[in-house]
Amino acid sequence: MSFLNAKEPFITEMVQVPTIDLAKGKITTAINGGATAIGLQLSYLEKTERTEKNLRSIFESVKDKPVYVTNYRGEKNVGIDDQALMEELLLALNCGATLIDVMGDLYDPSPEELTTDKKAIEKQIALIDKIHQAGGEVLMSSHIKEYRSPERVLEVALAQQSRGADVVKIVTGAQTVEQEISNLEICNLLKKELKVPFLFLSSGSHTRLHRTIGPALGVCMWLCFSKYDEYSYSGPPLLEDVVKIKQGLKL
Repeated sequence: MSFLNAKEPFITEMVQVPTIDLAKGKITTAINGGATAIGLQLSYLEKTERTEKNLRSIFESVKDKPVYVTNYRGEKNVGIDDQALMEELLLALNCGATLIDVMGDLYDPSPEELTTDKKAIEKQIALIDKIHQAGGEVLMSSHIKEYRSPERVLEVALAQQSRGADVVKIVTGAQTVEQEISNLEICNLLKKELKVPFLFLSSGSHTRLHRTIGPALGVCMWLCFSKYDEYSYSGPPLLEDVVKIKQGLKL
């Protein structure tokens, strides 16, 4: 199981629920619906649910699918320091996770979620080395959530790549047709300039094209939900739609 050297974009079901039982139910539904990877967001899980036994149980339920795991500062992680968040991700890796999300401003919360502090960067590189030595893969993420020029997006992506990330993730924004078209062009730019896979997404009022056809332009995966409910939101596309889109694009 790996997110690297894939022949086609992954269809990744994002799971953001408070309990292990709900997570396993979402995973089963997603796999039956055509998901080829699972994304587990630990920040939504109750702290009492994040045990080694529970995490192993979750990862066993995905069968042969790779698992992408995040542990961001929000939701049920408010007030928890970065080192503690990373320890939970290392536990997840030990329990069977595949791809670990290392925030671009880990150890130094920063604008655009990309630190420029040398000591923080050194600690990030050391952590990434540790994850690699344990057999894991690393995605580095920067959630900017506002439109950025092609030059700036590439700059952020190259910075993430230089720190040892196996996959780079950047989330910008789009509030106009022009910005969304620019984001589609940025996909092509990243495909040309990066040596690693990339997950480039956007939020805002004009994101539908970017989130649905981005993988045809080089984005390494779709992030989606099986359904919109109390545990999800309407930004990402629905799983059943992505399956059809992928078939239509012949990816």
